[in-house]
Amino acid sequence: MSGEPLTLDPPTTGPAAPDLAEALAAFDRANAADPNLEDGPEGPQPKELLYGRRMSACLAQVYPEASPALRLAARAQHLERWRIPRKSYPDGRVGYLTWRRDLKAFHAERAAEILRGLGFDEAVIGRVGALLRKERLKQDPEAQALEDVACLVFLTHHFAGFAEGQDDGKMIDILRKTWRKMSDRGHQAALALPLDGKPLQLLEAALAG
Repeated sequence: MSGEPLTLDPPTTGPAAPDLAEALAAFDRANAADPNLEDGPEGPQPKELLYGRRMSACLAQVYPEASPALRLAARAQHLERWRIPRKSYPDGRVGYLTWRRDLKAFHAERAAEILRGLGFDEAVIGRVGALLRKERLKQDPEAQALEDVACLVFLTHHFAGFAEGQDDGKMIDILRKTWRKMSDRGHQAALALPLDGKPLQLLEAALAG
């Protein structure tokens, strides 16, 4: 027997595990078909493609320890959302809530189709779906983290434009409802956002109440 050190080949356990980056890229390809455009750092981009990347960036900043399932769910939060427009549902609160419920189910179904096509385990697929459906929101820390990130992306990128021309009282009420959805960790991240002008004034008024 020679004195050379013994080396072992890595065990073969079947096909390689699906790659997280590959799944995120697949979600991006799906969202790149969004016909609606929004201004981003690189000019106009498909709205939901930009949104998914903003969700991932915010998650990485606020929850850097996020599991693969949570990272997948964040990118798929609005997966192909334009396919179910709000105008296809009746006006009013009941129509809105029905639309939101159906959207959650749709995002979970589309994410499952894409992940299954890439060979992801059914346990991971099921977990991503549960997060997208916001199951056990206040009991599941990861579902709450996903909600925090969605609220932070809204406050950072959408609230200022949404508030233009709207009644201040209505906006303050929306901010209070948004605040109640968030955890303490989400609150801390929100307070650190670089808000100024009217958005900051509205947030201060909402928290003062």
